Amino acid sequence: MMNWLQSSGDMAERVRLHDWANTPLGPLEQWPDVLKTTVALCFASSFPQAIVWGPQLITLYNDAFIPILGSKPDALGRPFSEVWAEVWDDVSPIADAAFKGHATYIENFPLVIERGPSREQAYFTFCYSPIRDPEGNVVGMLDTVTETTATVFLARRMAVLDAIANAVVNAADAEAIMTSTTRLLAEHLQVSNCAYADMDADEDGFTIRDNWTAPGSPSIIGRYSLAAFGEKAVKCLHDGEPLVIQDNLRELPPEESASFQALGVTATICMPLIKNGRLTALMAIHDKKPRPWSPYDLALLREVTERSWAHIERVRADAEVRQGLAAYAELNTTLEQRVEERTLALAQAEAALRQSQKLEAIGQLTGGVAHDFNNLLTIIRSSVDFLRQPDLSEQRRQRYMGAVADTVERASKLTSQLLAFARRQPLNPEVFDVGQRVQNIGEMLESVTGARIHVRVEMPSKPCFARIDASQFETALINIALNARDAMDGQGTLTLRVAGDQPLPYIRGDAGSGHGYIAIALADTGPGIPEDTVERIFEPFFTTKAVGKGTGLGLSQVFGFAKQSGGNIDVASTPGQGSVFTLYLPQVEAKAALPNSPQERLAASHDTAQCRVLIVEDNLEVGRFASQILQDLGYQATWVTDAEQALTLAGPDARAFDVIFSDVVMPGITGVAMAKQLRQRRADLPVVLTSGYSEELADNGYDGFEFLPKPYSAEQVSRVLIKAMRKD
Repeated sequence: MMNWLQSSGDMAERVRLHDWANTPLGPLEQWPDVLKTTVALCFASSFPQAIVWGPQLITLYNDAFIPILGSKPDALGRPFSEVWAEVWDDVSPIADAAFKGHATYIENFPLVIERGPSREQAYFTFCYSPIRDPEGNVVGMLDTVTETTATVFLARRMAVLDAIANAVVNAADAEAIMTSTTRLLAEHLQVSNCAYADMDADEDGFTIRDNWTAPGSPSIIGRYSLAAFGEKAVKCLHDGEPLVIQDNLRELPPEESASFQALGVTATICMPLIKNGRLTALMAIHDKKPRPWSPYDLALLREVTERSWAHIERVRADAEVRQGLAAYAELNTTLEQRVEERTLALAQAEAALRQSQKLEAIGQLTGGVAHDFNNLLTIIRSSVDFLRQPDLSEQRRQRYMGAVADTVERASKLTSQLLAFARRQPLNPEVFDVGQRVQNIGEMLESVTGARIHVRVEMPSKPCFARIDASQFETALINIALNARDAMDGQGTLTLRVAGDQPLPYIRGDAGSGHGYIAIALADTGPGIPEDTVERIFEPFFTTKAVGKGTGLGLSQVFGFAKQSGGNIDVASTPGQGSVFTLYLPQVEAKAALPNSPQERLAASHDTAQCRVLIVEDNLEVGRFASQILQDLGYQATWVTDAEQALTLAGPDARAFDVIFSDVVMPGITGVAMAKQLRQRRADLPVVLTSGYSEELADNGYDGFEFLPKPYSAEQVSRVLIKAMRKD
């Protein structure tokens, strides 16, 4: 035993040379065998371990324990209570329990220790195990230590980032974002001040837009010169490096320190935000007392700075879209009714854009959508300008009117796709031709992926039908396509290929199937996916993109949709040769075709002049338009602007009218609630609901009522009224 101790390195040498005159143990040769054995095991362990020998609490420890001591003096042979005097009140009950024969522990215990030249906050879990002699008596304890600093800081970081994200997700302006962000960050780090500033165009001055201050600390909102804070501040921030000061009175010249002291600041971290090669903004945390900043403080501030900028850019872009839409509406107030339908479609698109901020896929679609809308606006604006010419020939007039009508249809189609992606429509499985739906998505992707990415669609030889949720299917394709676009860095070829009657292969441990499946493959010409990454790409929140560039939820949505639909998704990738994502969905038979044109046959025998229609529409322009359509179609039309009037006019038995044509979103009672009340009075009353956007319909569906989406044409109104009366 003694030979082992004497040959076990520096630690054994320190034990051997230690003066044990004041201890009851004496030379090593006189130590109890149980202590010798425990010391041998302790010194052989790679875990930090210390031995406390009673009753005088004589401490021994191995080499792995030395970093935990930090700046403590040599603790060999000294009482534990003396070495850790500042925490002994917390530790002593646990130590006493160990000496009574109980294994005990302290989890995530905070200690300030020295790491190199700096002192840092660290966290440890101490496990105390009793040491027994051959008779079973407790003669000491073994302290095994595990550092949990990284785990504690990770949990804290995720908590504060999650709190900030929840606080700003619905924020509509930069001020609201920074008010919440600075408050939550300052409270978490327990600093006296947290501020956000925009840099001037020349990068020599900055303006603090928002700051959170602890009680007793002054507000520092205002404009400042960067040079006033010294050469160190100028150099660090322009180089994109954080300015870190623990005590400006000690670290800076008096004239530079005075600038900080004037703000009531002694310690600071100022984080620069470099965008497009220039110093754009600053975010800083301050304390009025000297403070040793930890790597955790620095890393958290850096990440919050980047995320805050991303949130601010989001709301600024959204504001520009709203301003553009408002300007368009103001400039075109004199357009005829069909152009007003276009304005309603744009309002629906604006709502879809706001909702899209919560989805990574829709967020990346914004640029392409804005491009398409600008093209549509150009066509409408130019056509209207020509229509205003007094000497315009009838042929040209018809041409421009047709252009406006066609453009409105295109805008309506694009708006419908956005609402579907944003989950603002009822979600129901339906049977449809997958190939045709992929063809439509392929056309839309041309504007999303950019001009340098060529999108090809390869259709099957015959239609392939599936019974799935169309909105989730389209969202899945968009998510895969956007990942492919990012992988190709905006240049390459994206091929969408549909094949029916395919077997389901063996995928990631899931058994295959010989039954017919539809295979939808998306192949890109990107660099491929590394082998060590392929197995993780469908995990929620896993992403290889930089902070703020992706949530890691896109492909997990695709996987969840595939599994819930009874299928699966496979991926094949070769580095340097691109990737192929193949979505497998169960194939079904097509629905039996309905008899040709039942509405037309019904319309021939339907006497509209004897049919009374109650129109319920709170928008005056739309109401007048709907009333004119129904009168032109020969109906007896009555128009009211709210559900309360409609319920009164319908009468107690709801037989005053033959059919109800109502908007959904109205002040007071909604169209859905009104329709349900009328159906209680008269179960067979035909009801047609119409809306451009409705959360109520998205959540609950159509509740058995006929539905006509806005914008609508006179032909569509005629068809849906005939269908409703024929059905009921």
